[in-house]
Amino acid sequence: SLPHPKRKTALRLPRKSPQSRKRNKRLIMYIAAAFCGIAVLAIDQFTKYYVSSHFVIGETRKFLNGFIDLTYIHNEGAAWGMLSGKTYALLVITLAVMVMCVIIFIKYGKKSRLMLWALTLVLSGGIGNMIDRVFRGGSVVDFLHFEFFPTFPVFNIADCAIVSGAVLLALCFIFDLVKEEKQKKSNGEN
Repeated sequence: SLPHPKRKTALRLPRKSPQSRKRNKRLIMYIAAAFCGIAVLAIDQFTKYYVSSHFVIGETRKFLNGFIDLTYIHNEGAAWGMLSGKTYALLVITLAVMVMCVIIFIKYGKKSRLMLWALTLVLSGGIGNMIDRVFRGGSVVDFLHFEFFPTFPVFNIADCAIVSGAVLLALCFIFDLVKEEKQKKSNGEN
C-alpha cells in the first residue's frame, strides 16, 4: 500500500560506527589542540610585541604587586642565560626538541590526550621563542619576573608553555610507568 499523502515519513540517517565516532572525537581533539597551540603562540607574540613597543630595555613596572612585575630584557641565551650568544646552537637545539616532540607524538601521542596537550604546549612555546631568535637578532624578549624570587630569571609566555608542557610530559611518562607496573603485577598474579 502507498503511504498516506499527509503523513510524513522520518528520514533515517545511517548510524555511525563506534570507530567513526572515535575518529571524530580524535579529530576534534587535534583541532582543539591546534587552536590552543595557535592561541598560546599568538598571546606570546602579542605580549612580546606590546612590551617591546611600550617599555625601554631594563624598565620594570609593577604588575601583580608582590608576585610578578614586568621587566623588559633581551635574552640571548636560554634559561639563566645559558648558551648566551650561541644563537645557532639554540636554534639547532630548539629544532631538535621540536622534531623529537613530533616523533613522540607520532609514536605515542595518539594514545594519550595528556601527551597531545603536553606536546602542543612545548611546540607552541618553542615556536614562539624561535620566532624571536630568528626575527629579533638572536635574542628572545623576556618580561615576566617573580618579584618574591629576585634571582629567578625573567621569562615569557612561551617559556611558561614549554615548562608546563614538559611537566605534563613527565606526568605522562610517570602515569605510563605506573600503568606498566600494575599490568606486570596483575599478569604475575594470574
